[in-house]
Amino acid sequence: MNWFFEPWNWYIAGPIIGLFVPAVLIISNKMLGISSAFDHICMIASPDAKKAIFNFKEKENSWKLFFVIGITIGAIIVSKFLSSAPLHFLPEHYYSVPGYAKLFAGGILVGFGTRYANGCTSGHSIFGLSILSSASLKATLSFFAGGLLYTFIVSLF
Repeated sequence: MNWFFEPWNWYIAGPIIGLFVPAVLIISNKMLGISSAFDHICMIASPDAKKAIFNFKEKENSWKLFFVIGITIGAIIVSKFLSSAPLHFLPEHYYSVPGYAKLFAGGILVGFGTRYANGCTSGHSIFGLSILSSASLKATLSFFAGGLLYTFIVSLF
């Protein structure tokens, strides 16, 4: 049972993720991605006028709220009960004012990129590439290039 509590090798976890993507599409006919789930959660909490702007259909998209809740609960369960060592959320140097500033700036850039690319890294890189979307290939390459550039710039400070 120890294998269950240790990180899985890429050749085990990768095919599981790879099989999960078409299963979601076949079973639910829904596209998988987390950024649209956060959009829809914000729209549920927003006034009706904003929902009309985004052409939001609450009944069709309510499953996304449960998707985010399930990911959160799953992460808590794994980190508390299925981990052989304590998990650290961030390296120590991020628990400072400059560290928080870097995280905030990175979050703003990721948020902008997610909206600009009409989806997040998981939606484009895992789901979009699996359905051979050329837009997802462009977005994924842009995400990686932007991440490398930001990491290089931040390492200078």
